Amino acid sequence: MARLKVLSALDSARTQVYHFKAIIIAGMGLFTDAYDLFLITLIVKMLGRIYYWQQRRSVTPPLVVSAMVAVALLGTAIGQLLFGRLGDRIGRRRVYGLALMLMVLSSFACGFSICTTRRTCVFLTLAFFRFFLGLGIGGDYPLSATIMSEFANKRTRGAFIAAVFSMQGFGILASSIVTMVVCSIFQRARPPPPPPPPSMP
Repeated sequence: MARLKVLSALDSARTQVYHFKAIIIAGMGLFTDAYDLFLITLIVKMLGRIYYWQQRRSVTPPLVVSAMVAVALLGTAIGQLLFGRLGDRIGRRRVYGLALMLMVLSSFACGFSICTTRRTCVFLTLAFFRFFLGLGIGGDYPLSATIMSEFANKRTRGAFIAAVFSMQGFGILASSIVTMVVCSIFQRARPPPPPPPPSMP
């Protein structure tokens, strides 16, 4: 009965500061989700110049690109089922915090996916950490929408949820801008890779 009263009060509450705080918190989660998911397609192009410079045009093989993208999406699918169920059982706000921590730690770990000897090690460790990144992203998707819908009042619920999910577009845009800036900096600081050896007749 007390829970019904709380939900009824939230439904009829006027728009207040805590509504906008909820939009910012949930929206930043979806911003980073899109940033992390879509950034990899640009990163593998940079990795191709570093680890596949002997090959023609310094391009990462399509199979490697597909694997880097697919492993995070697989983690996302599993994370949605896992964290959605955990949110119902032990509390959405607590599980939402766990999902965000997993995202942050996995993102940092992806940045340290380096080996000094073999490119296979680089891509395997990157795929490993991107799977866990996908788990965190998968947890963020359902929990962000659910938390926002619970906090929003009945009159503005649709607009607030749309505002939260619109942050995905800004995350994709930010990933492209950051990558272009970083690439231009490295392009100026690093000499071009040596040309591939001539093919034997």
